[in-house]
Amino acid sequence: MDIILLGPPGAGKGTQAQRLVDEHAMRQLSTGDMLRGAVAAGTPIGREAKAVMDRGELVSDEIVSALIDAELFAMGTGTGAIFDGYPRTEAQAQALDAILAKHGRSLDHVIELEVDEEALVERITGRFTCAECGTGYHDRFNRPAVTDTCDVCGAHSFKRRPDDNAETVRTRMALYRSETAPILPHYEGRGIVARVDGMAPIAEVTRAIDAILGR
Repeated sequence: MDIILLGPPGAGKGTQAQRLVDEHAMRQLSTGDMLRGAVAAGTPIGREAKAVMDRGELVSDEIVSALIDAELFAMGTGTGAIFDGYPRTEAQAQALDAILAKHGRSLDHVIELEVDEEALVERITGRFTCAECGTGYHDRFNRPAVTDTCDVCGAHSFKRRPDDNAETVRTRMALYRSETAPILPHYEGRGIVARVDGMAPIAEVTRAIDAILGR
C-alpha cells in the first residue's frame, strides 16, 4: 500500500508515519532524508545533487524523481511507501504517478491531518525538552511532575527549539497551505483523499488512519 501523508509541522504527521513504519513495516520516503543519504554515500545521484546544492540552487524535480525511482526499485513490491515532502506541485504529482506506474504501483490513499491554527500555535510554542535525555514536555499539557526536574533522568536543564514561536508557526502554516493546495485536486478526482482531525488525541488519529487504510 502506497500513501501520501500530509500535514503542517506540528500536526503529528511524523508520529503517525513512524507508527506505520513500526507496526505495518511501511517505508517512509522523505525526500530530504534521501537527498542527504545519497550525498553522504556519494552515489551518482548524490554527487549530482551535491553539485547543485553547492551552487546554492534548488535540487530539480528530475533529481528527486531519480531518488524516488531508485528507492522504490531497492524496496521491491512487498513494502508499502509513505511519501513525505513530495509531491508538492502538480508537476511532481504527475511525475510520481509515472514513477509508481513504472514499478507496477499506484497511490492508495492521500491522508491529510487537519489542524486548527490557533490550537497548533499553542501546541508548538509550549514544547520543550530535557537538555540531557531529550524527553519532551509542554507548558500546558505535559509538565514535569516536579518543577524544573526531568521525570526520566532527573536533570534540571531544559531547552526549546528557537523556531518554536508563533510567527514561525504561522509562516509554516501559510507555506504548507500554498504548497499543498495545488496537489489535492489532482487526487480528489480519484476519490483517494481523506482527512483526519490532527488535533485529536494521538490514539484517535491512529484509529482514524487505520480505518482509512482498512487495517
